[in-house]
Amino acid sequence: MTRDMAKEWKALLFTLPAIIPLIVFWIIPLGTIFYLSFTDWDFMSPVKQFVGFDNYVYLFDNPAFYQSLRVTILFCLGSVLPVMAGGLALALLLNRSLKGAAWYRTLMFSPWVTPTVAVSIVWSWIFEPKVGMANTALRWFGLEGVGWLQDTKWALAGVLIVTVWKLIGWTMVFYIVALQNVPRELLQAGELDGAGSWSKLRHITLPLISPTTLFLFIVQTISALQAYDQINVLTQGGPAGSTRTLLYMYYQSAFESFDIGEASSVAVVLVIACMLLSILSFAISRKTVHYSS
Repeated sequence: MTRDMAKEWKALLFTLPAIIPLIVFWIIPLGTIFYLSFTDWDFMSPVKQFVGFDNYVYLFDNPAFYQSLRVTILFCLGSVLPVMAGGLALALLLNRSLKGAAWYRTLMFSPWVTPTVAVSIVWSWIFEPKVGMANTALRWFGLEGVGWLQDTKWALAGVLIVTVWKLIGWTMVFYIVALQNVPRELLQAGELDGAGSWSKLRHITLPLISPTTLFLFIVQTISALQAYDQINVLTQGGPAGSTRTLLYMYYQSAFESFDIGEASSVAVVLVIACMLLSILSFAISRKTVHYSS
């Protein structure tokens, strides 16, 4: 064995502590799900009947799949964009030398460290139609209360409010760190050139924090595709499927209908969607993301 080969084997040995969990907890389960998507299995029978692409044919002919896909897209748009925009706005506000800014940062970040189930239970009380705080506040302004979690027109909005409220502080922390790393010399140079606050934000700050924006966009999008806890506690995918995302459809197929083949095909579609979104994001980032040297 040559010296170079010995070095390669030694390097591989040092990577084993990271590679083994990746294989055991990611690659093997992913391969298993891919295999199960071509079978008909009820989770209990010892026999898994191979059915080829029948699960995918049924899935793409199922109107419930397209309804769940639409809800998933709306959920991603309605959570990712407000979370990122709100997090950036809060970061710009609290990055200044304001009295008590540290306390406000802690207060805004606290929902993220609170378990999603606990947060969702509290919000289910807030959204209670008759005595909940949300409708009570609306009546103070002379408005009629709405069925936040019981009405098909409002249920998804209610889930989105909870999701944005929980995640916006986490996004804010990342943006604050990114803003603090913007070179002050560039901002001062912009002021000398006559740039106002908006011009400095648009032409200096936003390009320099674009790597953080890309990271948050990918992470938040994947998180939105995997949202489950708040949907399960607040609406259980209802009413009438108005809050049933693809992941919740996977849960219902697997653990309510015990149709593992259909559930696995939904999971494969979700994995492919995550991969395509990540690839698309990185492709767009080549022209929009600026990395400082």
